[in-house]
Amino acid sequence: MAAAQLTSTCFLPSFDGLRSSTSKVSSVAVSLPFRKSTRGLVVKAATTVAPKYTSLKPLGDRLLVKIKAAEEKTVGGILLPSTAQTKPQGGEVVAIGEGRTIGDKKVDIGLQTGTPVVYSKYAGTEVEFNGLSHLILKEDDIVGILETDDVKDLKPLNDRVLIKVEEAEETTAGGLLLTQATKEKPSFGTVIAVGPGLLNEEGNRTGVPLSPGNTVLYSKYAGNDFKGEDGSEYIALRASDVMAILS
Repeated sequence: MAAAQLTSTCFLPSFDGLRSSTSKVSSVAVSLPFRKSTRGLVVKAATTVAPKYTSLKPLGDRLLVKIKAAEEKTVGGILLPSTAQTKPQGGEVVAIGEGRTIGDKKVDIGLQTGTPVVYSKYAGTEVEFNGLSHLILKEDDIVGILETDDVKDLKPLNDRVLIKVEEAEETTAGGLLLTQATKEKPSFGTVIAVGPGLLNEEGNRTGVPLSPGNTVLYSKYAGNDFKGEDGSEYIALRASDVMAILS
């Protein structure tokens, strides 16, 4: 254990009648112990289900999704190191819960096993089951259904909206060319697809007050970002994160 000494000299005021004076206090040495932190980095690891368990049944409005493997190569065929591989946000539904109760009505989960889905990036609990990576997550954590490899074909669920992001400005108002790092992240784009809306207390969908083709302004740091096969940027977010329709 290491120690350090702090030495200081100070003058304290004293009052004799109305006259102030100072008295010197001798230096004081204080030994302060320094302890080396033993707290390590916290790493979030998947929960491993023992091989003796052969079935995993989600409860309530939860689903079990088998995670799609991360891409190991770029589109150009360059091999990616594990640290550069994008965390997958897609997978296949392999088991579903019994649903939930809204008011006095029982509502089943609106997805079937075998459905390819995209989910929120940090949602759910990761588990290793039968030697494969899975996620247990709530139905509301599912962003949409994606039956192709291109995000432009995403079918949003609940109150989510898929937006094609407007391209960032390449130059400033004065004509200076902007680098990739200095380009401002756009916060407006064109609606590509909308979900059916949330469920109300009667178990009916409320709809979404947006339509494909609308140009909208949305919260800057909301939603989940994706890149299409043609390089276009997309974002999937909740309708409540859309602030205005532009025309």
